[in-house]
Amino acid sequence: MFFTYLRRELRRRRKAALVVASGLALGIALVIVVSSVSSGMSQAQDKVLQSLYGLGTDMTVTKAATPPGEGDTNRRRFEFDAKGDTDAEQSSDRVMVQGFQTLASSTVTQVGGQDGVAQAVGGLSLTVLKVNGEFKPGEITPPQGGGRTGQGGTGGAGGGEVRGGGAAFDVNSYSVFGTDVAAPALGPLTSSKITTGRTFKSTETEAAVAVVDSAYAKEKSLAVGKTVTISGTKFSIVGVATADSGDSAANLYIPLKKAQTLAESKDKVTTVYVKAADSQQIDSVKSAIQKNIPDTTVTTSADLASTVSGSLSTASDLATTVGKWLSIAVLIAAFLVAGLLTSSAVSRRVREFGTLKALGWKSGRVTRQVVGEALVNGLLGGVLGIALGLGGAYLVTAISPTLTAQLGSTGGGGGLAGGGPMGGGPARQTASKALDIALTAPVSVSTIGIAVGLAVAGGLIAGGFGGWRASRLRPADALRRVE
Repeated sequence: MFFTYLRRELRRRRKAALVVASGLALGIALVIVVSSVSSGMSQAQDKVLQSLYGLGTDMTVTKAATPPGEGDTNRRRFEFDAKGDTDAEQSSDRVMVQGFQTLASSTVTQVGGQDGVAQAVGGLSLTVLKVNGEFKPGEITPPQGGGRTGQGGTGGAGGGEVRGGGAAFDVNSYSVFGTDVAAPALGPLTSSKITTGRTFKSTETEAAVAVVDSAYAKEKSLAVGKTVTISGTKFSIVGVATADSGDSAANLYIPLKKAQTLAESKDKVTTVYVKAADSQQIDSVKSAIQKNIPDTTVTTSADLASTVSGSLSTASDLATTVGKWLSIAVLIAAFLVAGLLTSSAVSRRVREFGTLKALGWKSGRVTRQVVGEALVNGLLGGVLGIALGLGGAYLVTAISPTLTAQLGSTGGGGGLAGGGPMGGGPARQTASKALDIALTAPVSVSTIGIAVGLAVAGGLIAGGFGGWRASRLRPADALRRVE
C-alpha cells in the first residue's frame, strides 16, 4: 500500500516534485564542481612542487651559501696557455658547486638516523662554465652567465674579465646534478620521465654515464649513444629525461661520485633529500633535524607551497574560501526551500490527509508517507545534481584553463644569475620563475558519495518539514476544507 500510494502521488504531482528536486540538484552540483576544481588545483600545486622537489620527497636539508666575497671560490680564474700560436682556439671548463655550501656526506647518514625518517639521499648541484675562444697571454675570471664578448676589454652581460691582452671568446654554462644511483627513489631526477634510453643502474656509482634533459638535448643535438665532455671527462649518454612539469632540475645528471670528483668535492653534497616515514610526522622530523644537525636549513613541501603565487594561488584561495562558503550557503538555501515547498504541499493536501485520518490512518502512517515522498524527491535531486556536477567538471577539464604559478625565492642560496636552469632541488628556489599549469577537475568516488549523502539529507530535511505539518492535521480539518 505504501509504495502504491507513493507512486501514484509522485506521478500526480510531477511538477511539484521536479521543483523540489531541481533546487537540491543545483546545490549538490555546485558542491561537486567546487570539490572537483579544488582537487584539480591541489594536483596542480603538487605538479609545481614536483618541479622543485623530486617525487616522494618530503623535505630537503641544505646549508646556506656565504655572501659573495673576495675569497669566494666561485670566482676562481681560468688559466689559458697562450704560448706559441696566439690565434689558436682554446677551451677551458670550470666546475663549481652551485647555490649552497657543501655538507659532508656523513650528514646524509645523520639525517637518515633521525626518528621518523624513512630514507635520506644526498645530491650535488654543480654549474659548469665553459669558455671557448682565441686569447692573448693573460687570464679571465668567470662571468655571471653566458654570452660572447668582442675584441679586448671587458665583455658585456655574460662576458669575462680579460687581463693582459685582447680576446674573442664564447662563454656558456650548464647545470649538472650528481645523483645517488643506488637510491633512485629520491632526488630531482624522479620528477622527470625517461623518454629515451634508460636511467642509471645501481652499479654505475663511478661510471662515466649521463642522463640528459630533453630540452637541453634538443638544444645541443645530444642523444643516447653520444658523448658529452665535462672538464675533460667524456660521459656516455644512456638516457634522455623529460620533466613532468616546469623546468628540469638540471641539464645533465651524472653519478654522485663522478660529480664529486669533477668538483674536487670528495665526500661532499649540497642537498639531502628526505622521505618521512609518515606524512603526519613531517613537522616533528623537521624539528628533530634542525635540533640535532645545526647550521642546516630544512625546507618542507609546505615551505615551498607558501612561495607559490600567481593565478593558481588566487584561484585556489577562491575555491577553498569563497567556493566552500558559497556551496554551504546554496545547500542551506536548497534544503530550506525544499522543506518549505514540501510543507506547503502538505498544507494544500489538508482535505486528502484529513480524509485518510478519518478513514483510520494514524498520524505516523501519514508522516511516513510524506517523508517517503520527500526522500524520493531528494534522491531524484541527487541524481540530477550528480549529472550536472559531472557535466560541469567535464567542461572545466575540457576547457583546461591555464593558470600561472609564480615560484618565489625561499632564500638560502647564492646561485648564478643566468646560465641555464638552476641545479637540483631547492637550488632552483634562488630565482623565481613562472610555470603554466592546465587546470583539470577530477571527480573522486568520495565526492560522489558526499553528493548521495546530501541528497538523502535534503530529502529527510524536506520530509521532516512536511511530516511535522502532516502530523498536526486532524480529521476535522478535512471537513472545514470541504465547507
